[in-house]
Amino acid sequence: MGDDAPIGTSEVFFAMLRRDVRVARRELPFFLVRTAMQPLLLMIVFGFLMPRMGVLQKGYTATLLPGVIALSLALSSVQSVALPMVAQFGFSKEIEDRLLAPIPTHLVALELIVAGTLQGVLAGLFVLPCGRLIMGAIPGLALSNLPHIVGVTVLGAATFSALGLLIGCAINPQQIGLMFSSIIGPMIFFGCTYYPWMALDKIPLMKYLVLVNPLVYVAEGMRGAITPDVPHMDPLVDAVVLVVLLGIFWHFGKRAFFKRAIS
Repeated sequence: MGDDAPIGTSEVFFAMLRRDVRVARRELPFFLVRTAMQPLLLMIVFGFLMPRMGVLQKGYTATLLPGVIALSLALSSVQSVALPMVAQFGFSKEIEDRLLAPIPTHLVALELIVAGTLQGVLAGLFVLPCGRLIMGAIPGLALSNLPHIVGVTVLGAATFSALGLLIGCAINPQQIGLMFSSIIGPMIFFGCTYYPWMALDKIPLMKYLVLVNPLVYVAEGMRGAITPDVPHMDPLVDAVVLVVLLGIFWHFGKRAFFKRAIS
């Protein structure tokens, strides 16, 4: 091939992805602090201190660990896409450099989701061994079903990366605090991270209201993958709902991205 041969779309896509991975690797300590601090504090308080004080049963760690892993990968994925989007469409205008790349605009958006997914998976992989070290032996912990674990992790991270694209394109920089107070906060507390969904049988209304929360399906899917003895949703239901949510978030996130890019 000559020097003037056109650059393929896939080459540009992976070049952009390598750039984002390189930036994330350079900022790895800050990334881990940003995404893992809250999950680690939760494990220290609810998984280490309170069981040893007798406030919580020691077996509670089997319920908590999958929820904290789900929370970590969800927060990492959504923040890794939403926060840069807010900045790049706002004061930094870095998005203009991405849009000048010789690939379709929807692939620019897709690359952001792939990069966010990778960071979400990394956050989940970081928190899992930390939870084992902090909380000690986890009753019923099963890491042998690797395909199930990987599937839930990747699908959950991709879903929340797509949600991050939608959020990042929908809000202005001055509204960034609104994302955490009105979206992320309620999502955490009603996302079945601290309790299994089946435990809400005693509160039927709440049991069905929380089903609008995508974090529920990541937490329950992770629960079924690594602590299957804890009551959990049908894994097939988790997978189907996450695939549907991924498609919905991608569709509306892509439309919002186009709209902001044009404006």
